[in-house]
Amino acid sequence: MRVFILGGTGSIGTELVKQLRSRSHEVIALSRSARSDEKLKKLGAIPFRGDMREPEGWVSETLKHDAVIQVAATFSDDMAEVDNRVTSALIDTSSELTEKRRILYTGGCWLYGETGDEVATEDRAFDPLPAFEWMVKNGERLLNCASFSTAIVHPALVYHEEGGAFERMMTAAREDQPIEVWGTPETRWAIIERSDLARAYCEFLDKPVLTGHFNAATQECVRVGDIANWLARRYDNTNPMIIRGADELVREYGSWAKGPTLDQQMSADKLMKLTDWRPQITDYRNLKLAAGSHYENISA
Repeated sequence: MRVFILGGTGSIGTELVKQLRSRSHEVIALSRSARSDEKLKKLGAIPFRGDMREPEGWVSETLKHDAVIQVAATFSDDMAEVDNRVTSALIDTSSELTEKRRILYTGGCWLYGETGDEVATEDRAFDPLPAFEWMVKNGERLLNCASFSTAIVHPALVYHEEGGAFERMMTAAREDQPIEVWGTPETRWAIIERSDLARAYCEFLDKPVLTGHFNAATQECVRVGDIANWLARRYDNTNPMIIRGADELVREYGSWAKGPTLDQQMSADKLMKLTDWRPQITDYRNLKLAAGSHYENISA
C-alpha cells in the first residue's frame, strides 16, 4: 500500500514510518526542509516537499496514494487554522477521486475533558478544551466526506524511552532538578507507548472498513504522582515535587497546557475488539529510559 503521512518526522510520525516500512508499505511523507528530507530517507520514506500551512501546493499529491495519515500538529497559535486549511483542502480535492481513499486522522484524549472516576469510551460525548474544539469539528468533516473512508484515532498521552508525555519530568529527574507535576499527584492520565500507537494506525490500514472514532491506550489510568516518583527513583532524584495548577500553566504556556492537568481515564476495548491490535508495553515501568531526551515538533 502507498501511504502518505503528514507529520512523518515527529515523535509519533517517525515510529509510524518505521512500523509501516516493516510491513512493506511504501511511505511518502510531507517534508519542509533538507534536514527533514534526510531524516525521512534514513527511516526508509520518500520525502515530498511542502508546508502544512500551504496545503494547496501538495494536497493533490496526497490523494494519489491509497491512504493518508494525519499525525501532524504545530502546537502553535495558528494550530487550528493550519488544521482547518489542511482538512478543507483534502475535502475540496476529494471531488477529483473516482474511488474512496483511506484517511486516518488524529484526535486525542483531551477531547473528552475531565472524566474523573468514569472511563471514557467512544460512546462518551466530547467535551474538548476550547483550544481543541476545532479537532472535533474537522474530524466530523472528514467522517462525513463521501470520498473518504475515515477512522479517527484518539491516542492517550504518548510516551517513549526519550520522553514524550514524560519529557519534562524525565529531564528534571535526570538533571537533579525538582520534578514538576501538572495538576496534582492524584491526577490520572491514560497513556500509551509510542510503538504501540504506531501499530494501531497500521491495523486501520489493514481494515479499511472500520470507520468512526477509536481510542488508543495501553493503561487506562496512571496517577501522575506515581510516574514522577518512579522517575525520581530511577534517577536517584531526592528533590521535592513542584505542584503546578492549570491556571498558572495556561498563563505561562497557553490554553493547551490545561490538557495535562485533566483527570482522565480512557479505554481501548473497542480497538482491541475490532482489530488484532494488542499492546506490547503494558506498564510504563518496564520502559528502558534513554540517557538523553529529544522531543521534536511533529510538523518539522
